[in-house]
Amino acid sequence: MPIQNAPFEQAEYDRRIALTRKAMVEAGIEVLFVTNPSNQNWLTGYDGWSFYVHQGVILTHDGPPIWWGRMQDANGARRTVWMEDEQIIYYADRYIQATDIHPMEDLASHLRIMGYGDKRIGIEMETYFFTAKAFAVLADTLPEATFIDASTLVNWQRLIKSDAEIGFMRRAARISELVIERAIELAEPGMRKHDLVGELFKTSVQGEADSWGDYPAIVPLLPSGEDASAPHLTWNGEALKSGEATFIEQSGCYRRYHAPLCRTIFFGKPPTHFSDASEALTEGLNAGIEVARAGNRACDIARALDAELHKVGIERPNRCGYAVGLSYPPDWGEHTVSLRASDETVLEPGMTFHFMPGLWMDDWGLETTETIVIREDGPAEPLCNIPRQLFIKD
Repeated sequence: MPIQNAPFEQAEYDRRIALTRKAMVEAGIEVLFVTNPSNQNWLTGYDGWSFYVHQGVILTHDGPPIWWGRMQDANGARRTVWMEDEQIIYYADRYIQATDIHPMEDLASHLRIMGYGDKRIGIEMETYFFTAKAFAVLADTLPEATFIDASTLVNWQRLIKSDAEIGFMRRAARISELVIERAIELAEPGMRKHDLVGELFKTSVQGEADSWGDYPAIVPLLPSGEDASAPHLTWNGEALKSGEATFIEQSGCYRRYHAPLCRTIFFGKPPTHFSDASEALTEGLNAGIEVARAGNRACDIARALDAELHKVGIERPNRCGYAVGLSYPPDWGEHTVSLRASDETVLEPGMTFHFMPGLWMDDWGLETTETIVIREDGPAEPLCNIPRQLFIKD
């Protein structure tokens, strides 16, 4: 498949594969089988809504990676990966959702033919897309192989973004801005929430100029009132109400890259405790961004936030962010660094995080968040440019 159909230049993929192979050597892995669709995309450019069936990328220590998947998705691989047709292999449709055979039997056959039937095989044990049945069948059909847990091996190689990747995230950030601006413009008491979400979806897909919107890894989250005490509720057919807050958590997405952004709207006059919490949250974000510098640690960001929240008596037991970038449903997090007091990962230029200190109390909640990139010098750069505040619509 010509490299011009992939989203990045060949040198970018060469860089990624070199990083991954170095990690494979350190882990004692002779062949790596990657099922996480984000990792498949990162290594090969493959992009399709086919992750509900078994598929993956085989990476050895020499030669291009190999995409393996369902026969009818092979054309999608030819249209999106940077490798040639010889690196696209597939299994017959009779393997799909069958009770007497399993796609992993086909994968095992390919690995044996390639000479890896008795080697040290890295697999992503902790991922949404590799089932217990898949592992059982693979282990049963390759009894002489040694399986090594490589759940986040590729994820960690994705942590520091290239300039090209950050460029994609900037486009996603602009879409995030458009969505939040649209929400603030349209939302008012009496408007049904699903009508608002419909407008936000439209805005996120339309994007702006040549920055068209892709589908995000998480749907818009916008609970209201007491429902806002729960961080992961979506929407319903109810109307927005005076005297309540609604937070909008969403992300623009460009070529699978995300830049999540959250803001809260209060309809009417917010109570004092709500306003105080929002102001402390903003100060905590500012403090966290200030210490989010190369050479400092992930925990320094969390502690700077907590210090501001403690001033108004708020104890926050949750992490306040995570690495973010390229992703597919059901999550836009990268499953590596977490912004919390126990994570001592040293920050490096090019790391990108969703700094996400949402407050979810017993009967109310609010969110103000930023996607940030660690710079060579100075504090982190927020990728979006929306005022860091509680938006009040009286």
